[in-house]
Amino acid sequence: MCRLFGMSSTPLRARATFWLLDAPDSLSVQSRRDPDGTGLGFFDAAGVPQVHKAPVAAYADRAFAEEARTVESATFLAHIRFASTGRLETRNTHPFEQDGRLFAHNGVIEGLDALDAHLGPAARATVRGDTDSERFFALITREIAAHGGDVTAGIVRAARWIADELPVYSLNLVLTTRDELWALRYPDTHELFVLERAVGGHHGSRHLDHSGTGGRLRVHSHDLSEAPAVVVASEAMDDNPGWRPLESGELLHVGPDLAATGRVVLPGPPRHRLALGDLRPEAARSQKAR
Repeated sequence: MCRLFGMSSTPLRARATFWLLDAPDSLSVQSRRDPDGTGLGFFDAAGVPQVHKAPVAAYADRAFAEEARTVESATFLAHIRFASTGRLETRNTHPFEQDGRLFAHNGVIEGLDALDAHLGPAARATVRGDTDSERFFALITREIAAHGGDVTAGIVRAARWIADELPVYSLNLVLTTRDELWALRYPDTHELFVLERAVGGHHGSRHLDHSGTGGRLRVHSHDLSEAPAVVVASEAMDDNPGWRPLESGELLHVGPDLAATGRVVLPGPPRHRLALGDLRPEAARSQKAR
């Protein structure tokens, strides 16, 4: 199953160290199970989105793991890919960037011919790869523009159209700008957790040190011993009791002031909900928990 991680420390630009596959000791072992790509997105001091990603397992590209270790940003987005749609190429590796925003998705959307037709030539031309995820992002981007730059409205409109019109397994996503973060869990196929982390965590004096239970993603930030943050992840990544799962259909927004608000925007199931047994074999393999 793909892994999502998002973090906001706005307005503070925090230094964070990412091991995208629990480097260095078990890098090879872990990444041989997670073979299809790793990516990290953030924003530089000028607010320009930066994406470091590779369409291969980290054991085959140690230079990438080193490159992604230390960055500074107010928002971060990391993704570990298990391919369901699209070849193993950089253009199909998350995160994706469009109009100064970064996006990653965990799930499967079928009916891509219908989605392409709905996108239309102009929006479809922004899609550089083969994935359902990048097409979903292109639809969100189009709807944001149609709603005068309102990111929340764009996500809701795009997700509702897909839920009504296309076969859906999961639409879990994280989207970031230089100082805001959005996360959607839909439906309840895969979990997505949020932690509103106080200064120093629940112990009151510790830096951030998150590690997924599978060892596939580890994040450190000494800066967050003195500042709060909001973290979104596919799994609760430490013993903090504040982790909570998003509800099915819940859209979380973390603003520039770090205020986190969530509301259910998709209250019902997809009209054409897919079960694991309905998926193509390669898609089914990508969605199984590991």
